[in-house]
Amino acid sequence: MTRDEARALDAHDPLAPLRDRFALPAGVIYLDGNSLGPLPRATVPAMTDMVTQAWGDRLIRSWNEGWIDAPVRLGGKIAPLIGAAADEVIVGDSTSANLFKALVAALRVDPGRRVVLSEAGNFPTDLHVAEGAVACVPGASLRVVPRGDIAAAIDGDVAVLLLTHVHYKTGSRFDMAAMTAAAHRAGALVLWDLSHSVGAVAVDLSGAGADLAVGCTYKYVNGGPGAPAFLYVATRWQDRLASPLSGWMGHAEPFAFADAYAPAPGMKRWLAGTPPMLAMAALEAGLDLWATVDRDAVWAKSAALWRIMAAAGDAAGLDCVTPADPAARGSHISFRHPHAHGIAQALIERGVIGDFRDPDILRLGLTPLYLSHDDVWRAGAILGGIMASGDWRAPRFATRLAVT
Repeated sequence: MTRDEARALDAHDPLAPLRDRFALPAGVIYLDGNSLGPLPRATVPAMTDMVTQAWGDRLIRSWNEGWIDAPVRLGGKIAPLIGAAADEVIVGDSTSANLFKALVAALRVDPGRRVVLSEAGNFPTDLHVAEGAVACVPGASLRVVPRGDIAAAIDGDVAVLLLTHVHYKTGSRFDMAAMTAAAHRAGALVLWDLSHSVGAVAVDLSGAGADLAVGCTYKYVNGGPGAPAFLYVATRWQDRLASPLSGWMGHAEPFAFADAYAPAPGMKRWLAGTPPMLAMAALEAGLDLWATVDRDAVWAKSAALWRIMAAAGDAAGLDCVTPADPAARGSHISFRHPHAHGIAQALIERGVIGDFRDPDILRLGLTPLYLSHDDVWRAGAILGGIMASGDWRAPRFATRLAVT
C-alpha cells in the first residue's frame, strides 16, 4: 500500500474523529496500546472532579452518591464489549485476583474433577495464578500442553479449561465457541482471559456459551495504569459458585456487620476489598468513550491497519508470527527476529513506541480508536529504514530496561 492510499483510507475513516479524544504526545506514533492505552482527554476532568468534589467536598457521603455502586455500574459498561448481560460482569480487584477466585470456584464444582488445563506459553500470570489456585484445593493439579494438543487433552479429570482468547505474544486467537463447546462436551468449564481481546476484537461470551471470564482494562479500553479488572460469571453459575476470597464487600449485608459470612446474590459476591474509587473514576472515563463507538468499524479498521504493517514487515524481511486471517488474531502484530529488542529500541528512539517480548518478538499494537492508516504506514516506513540501515545494532540498544 502506498502512503497516498493510506491517506485515502483516512479521509473516509468513520473513527477518525475519535483521535482528538486522546491526549497523544506530539511526534509519537503509539503502537503499544495493547500494553497500556493512552490517556483519554475526558479522564483528566473526571479525575479532577473525583479528587476535588467527590472526595474533597462530599467526603464519605460520596459512598451513597455513586461510589458503592461503581463495581456493578462499570461492569454493565464493559458487558457490551464482551457479549455479556449487564448483570454478569463486575469490576474490582486485579486480573490476577479475579483469575484466582474463578479458578478455585471452578475447581470446587465437582470433587471428581481436579485438573486445570491450560496452554504452554500462556501469559505467565495465568499459569502462575493457576499454580497457586490448585495448591489451595486438595488433590488439584495444573496440566499444561502445547496449543495444538489442548482439545485432545480435555478429559474426565479436567475441571476447568483456562485459555487466553488472544495470545499476548503472537496475537493468535482461539475460536471461542469451538473451544468452549469442546470443553463442555467433556464436562469441563471454561475460563477465558480477555485481557488482549476486550476493545480489540469482537467477543460474544453469551453466544459461545462461556462459563467464566476475566480481563484487564488498561489496554484497549484505556482505563489507566493498574486499572481495576473485570470478572464475568454466566447467569447459570452465579448461585452455584462462590468466591474463595470472602471479603466484606462481597457480603450480602456488609453494613449489618455480622461475624459470619453470607455471600451476596449475583455478581456482588465476587467483590473482596473496598473499590479503589480514584482508579474507578479513570476507568469509567475510558469506558464512556466506547458508548458511541461503532464497534464493527473498529474491527474492520484493525484488519486494515494490520495489512499495512504486515506488508511493511514483509518488505523489511521480518518473520510475522501473527495469523493472517483476521478471525484468527487480535489487534496487534508480532515479528520474530533474533535482535527484536534492539529493533524495538531503535523504533522508540525514532518516536514509534512498540514493545519487545522475550526472547525474540517485536510486538506492535494496532489500535483503531486513535491510530490513522497514515500513522501505521509511516511507522512501517521507519521500521523498514531501521532494518535496511542496521541501526538496531548500535550498542546503546543492547541494554535492557526493567520493563520491555
